[in-house]
Amino acid sequence: MRANYRSLKSQKTYSIPFTGLKLGKHDFDYEISNAFFDEYEYSLVKKADLKCHIELEKQETMLILDFHITGSIGLTCDKCLGEFPQQVDIREQQIAKFSEEAIDEDEEVITLTKNDHEINVAGLIYEYVNVAVPFISVCNDPGNTPYCDGGMLERLKALEGDDSRNDKSDPRWDALKNIK
Repeated sequence: MRANYRSLKSQKTYSIPFTGLKLGKHDFDYEISNAFFDEYEYSLVKKADLKCHIELEKQETMLILDFHITGSIGLTCDKCLGEFPQQVDIREQQIAKFSEEAIDEDEEVITLTKNDHEINVAGLIYEYVNVAVPFISVCNDPGNTPYCDGGMLERLKALEGDDSRNDKSDPRWDALKNIK
């Protein structure tokens, strides 16, 4: 799931030039805001206030990137449709190895050729944050949080209908139950 960029200018902000770095560990910090996710057309996240710390360890044959992303992302509750901030604390690691030629076989390891002088981490940050979005987003305790839309929950409750109707069996379905 490598993301495509619309703007080369914003992409440059997240490029780490590794050719001039000495062997060992180096730290990089980034502020991730709404503007970052605006660059991605189909992003699950549109609002964010994140801090990304990257520890890059340069070795002779590879780079080891340790990501630590903290802060909040804006989500919409799947139950009441209210917007709420979701706290995230993401820790990921990416390995980039140096090779004579680019190999696209392994998505777990990034291959850097002798012509590469920097590594862009924007796509990795984007992926890590979007993967951290829960499959079902629900504000902590519906009805009790300042973000929950209690009015929407009441309207949904009113539209639920009468369950007593559903207890009666439909003879058309009963006939299908006897087929074996």
